[in-house]
Order: sequence, then C-alpha cells, then structure tokens
Amino acid sequence: MLNNEKINKFVIAVYVENKFGVLTRVTSMFTRRGFNIDALTVGETECPEYSRITISLSGDGYAKEQFINQLKKLYNVKKVEVLEENEAIKRELSLIKVKNDPETRGDVLSAVDVYRAKVIDYTLDEMCIEITGDPNKIDAFVKLISNYGIIEMCRTGIVALERGSGTLLGK
Repeated sequence: MLNNEKINKFVIAVYVENKFGVLTRVTSMFTRRGFNIDALTVGETECPEYSRITISLSGDGYAKEQFINQLKKLYNVKKVEVLEENEAIKRELSLIKVKNDPETRGDVLSAVDVYRAKVIDYTLDEMCIEITGDPNKIDAFVKLISNYGIIEMCRTGIVALERGSGTLLGK
C-alpha cells in the first residue's frame, strides 16, 4: 500500500449460481489470497437459480481491485459489483440480550424507543432487543447499551441493494 492510499470500507455484491459448494469456493478464495472480510451474508435471490453474497471488506484501492478480479475468475460467479456508498441502501440486523435491572430498565427502554428498536423477549433477569438499520446506527446503539450490561449479541452483517430501478443481474 502506498503512503497516500487510505484504508476504506467497501461493499461488494456477488451473484453466484445457487449450487452446492459455491460458497465454499468463494470463501476459500479469501483465505488463499489473504483477504480479511468484515462481514458476509448470503441468500437466495428473486431468481431461485442464483444466490447473492454481500461482502463487506476493508482495504485500499489495490486490494479492492484484486479482490474483484479474483472473484470474477471463479466459474460459478455470474456478476460482481461494488456498491458505492451513496448509491446503495445498507442494512443490518442485531439481536442483543441485556440485563433487565429495575434501576436501569427505564433507560434501556428509552434507548430502545429512541433507536426504533424492539424488545422481542423479556424475563425478570434479561431482555432481548432487535434493532435493524444502517451499521453506524447499530454501532451507536451497541455503544450506548453496553453501559447497561450486554449479556450476548449477534449481528447479521450487511445486506445491501443498489438504489434505483433494475437489478444487478439485469445490467
């Protein structure tokens, strides 16, 4: 990496054939090439014969280009597209189990309300909160709620679509 090249986060959408072993081949390529992914989500698309892999990575421009070129070489990969920051809708889901303490319950519920999250499970000792939205919103919520005792947490990783009409496969 050149000194003037900065590390950026970028999101790539990859359409692949919906066949056994394709995800393994794609993720093996990461390992062999030494790429580090921040998040990876995968699911069937509007066309059942294809799956869409959404990959969030950090790196410089050279790493991004190398990554894209390596993906395009894989047989089962049909389309690779970088989702530009201002041209994509990005969302993430997180489930967070926090302590249900009578002294802090009101503050936790206020935070849930402000961040438009939902309490989806509630016991005397803990509550489980669901929050969806932009990854920065979830990061801010996690930082705030960590003051009240996070017991357990899981995040889906980013899912993203390009803004506007059409699909990546239709381009």
